[in-house]
Amino acid sequence: MKEQPMPGPMPGPMPGPMPAGPQPMRMPPEVQEKFKKLQKRLDKFKDVLVKKFGDLVIGLALLPPPKPQPGREIPPEQKDKHHVLVLLDETKSKIDPRDFQVKVFDAIDKVAKDTDDELLPQSLLLRELWQNCYDGKTELLELIAMGAPIYDKGMLNAIRIAEVHKRMALEKFERYIVAYVLAGSLVQGKATPASDIDVFIVVDDTDVKKMTRWELRDKLRNIIITMGMQAAEMTGVKNKLNVQVYILTDFWESIKEANPVIFTFLRDGVPFFDRGIFMPWKLLLKMGRVKPSPEAIDTYMSSGEQSLDRVRTRLKEIGIEDFFWSILTPSQASLMLYGLPPPTPKDTPTLMREIFVDKEKILSDKDVQTLEMVIKTRKDLEHGEKKEVTGTEIDTMLTNCRSYLEKIRGLFGSIEKLKEKESIGTIHDDVITTVRDILKQQGQDRVKEDEIVECFEHHLINTGKIPVNQFRSLQELIKANKNYEGMNQVQVTKVRKTSFDLHRHLVEFLQRGRGEELERATVMVKHGSKYAKVILLGSTAYIFHDIDNQEGEFSKASIKNDGGLGTTEKAGLEEYEKSLAKVAIPEKVFLKAPLFEGLERIFGKDIEVQVKS
Repeated sequence: MKEQPMPGPMPGPMPGPMPAGPQPMRMPPEVQEKFKKLQKRLDKFKDVLVKKFGDLVIGLALLPPPKPQPGREIPPEQKDKHHVLVLLDETKSKIDPRDFQVKVFDAIDKVAKDTDDELLPQSLLLRELWQNCYDGKTELLELIAMGAPIYDKGMLNAIRIAEVHKRMALEKFERYIVAYVLAGSLVQGKATPASDIDVFIVVDDTDVKKMTRWELRDKLRNIIITMGMQAAEMTGVKNKLNVQVYILTDFWESIKEANPVIFTFLRDGVPFFDRGIFMPWKLLLKMGRVKPSPEAIDTYMSSGEQSLDRVRTRLKEIGIEDFFWSILTPSQASLMLYGLPPPTPKDTPTLMREIFVDKEKILSDKDVQTLEMVIKTRKDLEHGEKKEVTGTEIDTMLTNCRSYLEKIRGLFGSIEKLKEKESIGTIHDDVITTVRDILKQQGQDRVKEDEIVECFEHHLINTGKIPVNQFRSLQELIKANKNYEGMNQVQVTKVRKTSFDLHRHLVEFLQRGRGEELERATVMVKHGSKYAKVILLGSTAYIFHDIDNQEGEFSKASIKNDGGLGTTEKAGLEEYEKSLAKVAIPEKVFLKAPLFEGLERIFGKDIEVQVKS
């Protein structure tokens, strides 16, 4: 973005988005007339700019006037100017990236001068905006949120509502929020004026003592989603704001399990706020240090094809760099799909020869020689041992790399078939295990293997506790696990998708049931002006002495045979959560008189007891 004084607050009469709807009727007539004239000039500038640059322009916004900085006066030539942000996407241009800013930015300045000399364009590349976010510099986001859109392909609205929503969430929950990230189609270069706006919020649950982790997630999620509706009303943005709230422990588990959604979120997301959680994982994923998901592998493969397409039209010194990545990343992808971590560029040819030439006999040694030749050429160019690349060499490498990629594509087919079958088997085992846990929760803990489905249908489907469509998904998964060889790719993809949805639904049902069980074993105690919570888990009672104090005392006591409480001792949250997972809570919990004597001993005589039912 061109160097300009920092804009300040919008002037008093400035309305919301310029092009939409009539101006507020309460504005004085002279002010209305002023804005009417300004809007005509801005529309004229927009029309000329969009006609000249087309898809390169993704957003125009009228910015607040510059704010004077200490010791730095506003240049005379910028006073009384109307500052207009011009947001550009250089990936849609055929201009050499090294010349783009000079050529396009100067041309935009000329259009502004020829159209209206009082307009001062401030051109900004989308990648520069995102890089600022990666570096933790989010001042530009606030500036855009304060501006009035003139023209927008979807990105400005997304930034405006996300920035307002972020600030609302941080104001109320800054202690818990560790990352606020814009993701989805917008940051993947697929933005349209009607695109949904996807944001991910990661909440730190590692220091929560007054509630379980899923209780914290659900509580914050409901409030934050409500804030999203308020942000939409404040900004006037009609696009749907999709808010995904993750607790930090679940986020970490998803990374370990190579969850495709989380990997896409890490790969494409742009942090609007980060407390040092998001960017380290993003960089680790980029370095190949995170276990890859099938989606990440597909990205490696597709990058090769895209690189080869660019080679045909770019200069040879850039082309040789693309040759390197075009066959290295698909090679690494094939090894990852085979089950190996991605090797270094230097080690990749050796491993490709060992696995796919010598062991599997799918590739020929000549294929691997192509990879070795491209890696050596790049290295020689970098170290100055090779000064230039001839046209004949470019043609030869293009032919060889194209042939190499075709071989890798064929290689993928056989590996993917095996891995897909393994994935179906894995999700099948996970679902059946979860179904068994649910049946156990329902009191059916001795179900034989061949009776699981029938028992599940009888106790959960027929009683309306779980929807019928989830039972159909279970049946399809069982059928797919038995008859995988007879399925085509479309059928496999469909079963995998419905099975992941089924597993998520069953896990949430199991967690809800666990929460209801926990309520039955909870005793609320009022002592003085404080409230305590006593949870009876098997032979141990866990005691939160002051539920309104995050750092309050947390202890445990053994439950005696007569129902009374033993001596209290300090307890840990991790121990409590392990007990939650292991101890079965009966359908009815009975309280004996000695228990109340124990409560009086712990909290004093002046107590009031409430039993949740």
